[in-house]
Parts: sequence; C-alpha cells; structure tokens
Amino acid sequence: MVLSQGELLKVLEPLRENSKIVFTNGCFDLLHAGHAHYLKKAKELGDLLVVGLNSDESVRRIKGRRRPILPQSLRAYLLDSLKPVDYVVIFEEDTPEKLIKAVRPHVLVKGADWEVEKIVGADFVLSYGGEVRRVEFEFDLSTSKIIDRILELYRDAER
Repeated sequence: MVLSQGELLKVLEPLRENSKIVFTNGCFDLLHAGHAHYLKKAKELGDLLVVGLNSDESVRRIKGRRRPILPQSLRAYLLDSLKPVDYVVIFEEDTPEKLIKAVRPHVLVKGADWEVEKIVGADFVLSYGGEVRRVEFEFDLSTSKIIDRILELYRDAER
C-alpha cells in the first residue's frame, strides 16, 4: 500500500506492539532481481516491511539530472506490487532520517555495502533498542549497471 507519511504512521501505530516493523529505503529506479532479493531478505527480519522511496527530486539530487528513469508513481507501484513489501512511503529529502525518526522501526535494513556507522538513522534506531541489519547482495546488479549495459548494446548495434 502506498501511503503518505501521516497515513503510514496512523496505520502502524496500532500494529507496533504486536508486529516487528522493518524499514528500508532507496531509489529503486529500474527494479531488478537484486532489489527483489534484498526486499525478500529484509521482510524475513520482521512482520511488516516499510519501504521509504526517494522522490523524483531526491533521486535527481543524489544520482544526477538524468535519473530517475521511472517516475516515483511507477516506482512506488512496482514496489507495492512485490510480495515482501507491505507499505511504501515517498520522501522528499536526500536521506530518510526524518522518516526513520517518525516510523521508529524495530529493524533498520541496508545493503551489506554500507558500514553500520554510515547508515542514516542507525544511531537513532540503536538508541531505543532497535536493530540495524545489513543484507548481503545475491546478484551483481544495479540500475547504473543496467543502464551502462543498455548503452553498450546500443553503441554495438550502431557500429
């Protein structure tokens, strides 16, 4: 379900006591098998998986003017369609720090390429007894690698 932050907090509040809330975030621009694996593993760490999705403007600031490839409405729809994902919330900031503080997840998840000390919100989640977990990648994939591969194939076809 794609919700605003206010709607999400209202839904989560009565569930918080009996459900372990897991939070992760990202751009999820071109959804691929690496994303699916990551989200599946994140969901296995609790009962409800909340995905914070960078807004289009946030993605542009982080990744450059040519990104995102897909607009936030389609990225949110795709994420919401995935079995492990319970809630999707779009955030405008460059980091999910404010959202993490509002959601107060039991578990904060990022990819294993992030050191715990560099995970935004980790100190906050640990401060109230929450967990910070890192998920190993199963596939060597990224949206940037997919874009590079498409461009390479296009250049080869032009020759």
